[in-house]
Amino acid sequence: MTQTKITWIEGSLVEEEVRMSIVEISQATRAPEDLIMSWVTEGVLSPTGSSPEDWRFSGDSLKRAKTAAHLTHDLELNTPGVALALDLLDEITRLRSQLLRSNLG
Repeated sequence: MTQTKITWIEGSLVEEEVRMSIVEISQATRAPEDLIMSWVTEGVLSPTGSSPEDWRFSGDSLKRAKTAAHLTHDLELNTPGVALALDLLDEITRLRSQLLRSNLG
């Protein structure tokens, strides 16, 4: 008898024009609001607005916040470590895109 392995893939599509409050991004990432505030202070996230009550996060910020939450939870990185890891991931993405463009041209 053969066994079938089922794999579930979960994802979400968020439009860039969507603007989320700190409460909404906290719920979406399952990260406490104070952690999100520390990410903003460290430069991990860059919301629009002048205070936490007025902050609005884009769809791109949601993706970045979810990655930050995984780094915090799974790898137990502190906020400066999360900021460094995300900067390095961004650099890898930029370099891969540059390499792909140079190979196509």
